[in-house]
Amino acid sequence: MSSRIEQLIDELEEYIESCKPKFMSNSEIIVNKDEIDELLRELRMKTPDEIKRYQKIISNKEAILNDARAKAEALINEATIHTNELISEHEIMQQAYAQANEVVTQAAQQAQDILDKATMEANELRMQAAQYTEDRLAELESIILSSIQSATANYSTLINSLNQYKDVIQSNRRALYPSEEDIVESLPLETSADGSGLDVIQ
Repeated sequence: MSSRIEQLIDELEEYIESCKPKFMSNSEIIVNKDEIDELLRELRMKTPDEIKRYQKIISNKEAILNDARAKAEALINEATIHTNELISEHEIMQQAYAQANEVVTQAAQQAQDILDKATMEANELRMQAAQYTEDRLAELESIILSSIQSATANYSTLINSLNQYKDVIQSNRRALYPSEEDIVESLPLETSADGSGLDVIQ
């Protein structure tokens, strides 16, 4: 069963696919702000729960290791009791000592094997949970980055259009009420009669 965060990511992808493309554009789309805000809001609410669930999986590593330690201690205690029983018999003390050492060695090896296996399983669980979380966060980051880029491009286009309209309006206003400098600059200039080369206004 897929998690809610995976379902939300799928819904975001389906929603983006269903959006109409912007006029005269192959890369930009028109989105409903309320709908995408609602999806992102739920995604933000569900993401911490998902991460907690994977942290709980990782925390199972300690439970596995504790269980392995308990089993190892039980084996060693059993071996110790058996050793004490063997060496309590004086007439077979040497034989009991050798057997006791062998039992302890075997128990220690079994305990180490249990710990090694438990550590490997716990590390594998941790890596799987971390990789899954990384994949989901990477998908979320990609979707948010795409949304930011699209919004930035739309904003830049709007500002450029407004600046062009502003220039046209200012030009029209100047044409309606020209300043004295504009009037002087519009008058023809001629060379003075004495040939001095100065510009005069007729």
